[in-house]
Amino acid sequence: MFGRRNEGQPVARKPVAAPPPAAPPAGSAPAAAAPDAQKPAVAKPVAAKPAAAKPTARGSDHRSENYYQIKTTIFNALIDTIDLTQLAQLDAESAREEIRDIVNEILSIKNVVMSISEQEALLQDICNDVLGYGPLEPLLARDDIADIMVNGCERTFIEVNGKVELTNIRFRDNSQLMNICQRIVSQVGRRVDESSPICDARLPDGSRVNVIVPPLAIDGPALTIRKFRRDKLLMQDLVSYNSISQDGADVLGIIGKVRCNVLISGGTGSGKTTLLNCLTGFIEADERVITCEDAAELQLQQPHVVRLETRPPNLEGQGQVTMTELVRNCLRMRPERIIVGEVRGPEAFDLLQAMNTGHDGSMGTLHANSPREALSRLESMITMGGYALPSKTIREMICGSIDVVVQAARLRDGSRRITHITEVLGTEGDVIITQDLFVYEIEGEDETGRIVGKHKSTGIARPSFWDRARYYNQHHALAAALDRAQG
Repeated sequence: MFGRRNEGQPVARKPVAAPPPAAPPAGSAPAAAAPDAQKPAVAKPVAAKPAAAKPTARGSDHRSENYYQIKTTIFNALIDTIDLTQLAQLDAESAREEIRDIVNEILSIKNVVMSISEQEALLQDICNDVLGYGPLEPLLARDDIADIMVNGCERTFIEVNGKVELTNIRFRDNSQLMNICQRIVSQVGRRVDESSPICDARLPDGSRVNVIVPPLAIDGPALTIRKFRRDKLLMQDLVSYNSISQDGADVLGIIGKVRCNVLISGGTGSGKTTLLNCLTGFIEADERVITCEDAAELQLQQPHVVRLETRPPNLEGQGQVTMTELVRNCLRMRPERIIVGEVRGPEAFDLLQAMNTGHDGSMGTLHANSPREALSRLESMITMGGYALPSKTIREMICGSIDVVVQAARLRDGSRRITHITEVLGTEGDVIITQDLFVYEIEGEDETGRIVGKHKSTGIARPSFWDRARYYNQHHALAAALDRAQG
């Protein structure tokens, strides 16, 4: 049983059993006899915690097989010793201290020979295994990692600065990886097992998680985490990263302020959600905003935000709530703006209806490689939803709803750029007419292989949303930004 350390009460634990007569792991001395259960356990003194070192570019220091054997032995002894029910009642810091004390006691009983640095690493790893996400913890603590890709227990990849690299992170076995996957998805009320082998979830910080397990994943569970930065990016950060020019950022800010309906298009990993977060920064604090997502990851800072999330079916196949149902329900919640994290199905029709019925300033993201392809995909989604409407009617609805398409792209050097700011003008016959305000032109690459380019204005002096900008008294700022871009 565990007790809080600051209450001055002794901590009662199960007796720590002596190791079995079998040979101890390599690098360990023969085990000592177990102490009397009535004697107070004397824990081995714990060295002061060293200052946390900055993680290496490879994600973890190399550790020998002997280290993992010792860790497995100590971890199994810990699980046999502690009462997980009592542990769950403690706060995180107290639980971590209790685990460290017990592990030190087990190390002393088993006479495990380790250096101070190895012992500290072992303590940290076991605490992460019991209370956190195990070997993933050092990767989740790094802000420079965009994606974590776990391909079974032996191989873990990360994406840093747009490049994928292999790390030395490994799991004890596929069972440990599976337990971590279940721990992640259970926090948001979802499950992953043989009967439901695919699951989308999120971490408490909003990072997006996808899990696919056997029998669909042949070589063991595959876990993919799209990490979110702790500090929310602003539009000015995108300028500093050269994702957009200052003039283009000013125009995007005005587009957000004057409540244009915006569709953000791009490929996988191009930064669509990050750009959507930046655009929502221009929403006024007194507007009521409702977000609809498969896994809640948007980080809106406004005070009047309602966050909605879809729900998968339960074990009996009942209780599913789809994106279409969420978007339809939004219309009954008096929204001023509706934001859909990702448009990927029949909800496209309901979102267009919302945009065209007084919910100006609504936004959404969509997978496509160009603004024109984004509009075509939107039309395809509506058609696949079973709406028997003529193509011309659907295109007119798109033109009447979408004001601006912002295209994001991930270039071959790993950098992310906003390549197009395109406005939708209308239809001419059966064709949707668009015009570009800003485009990104690639000029070559430097000696390091990084792509060199420039955002250029197309010379449009008065975009089609000029009257809307005038209504919100933003036309002077819009004219100034466009003039600077042309100069």
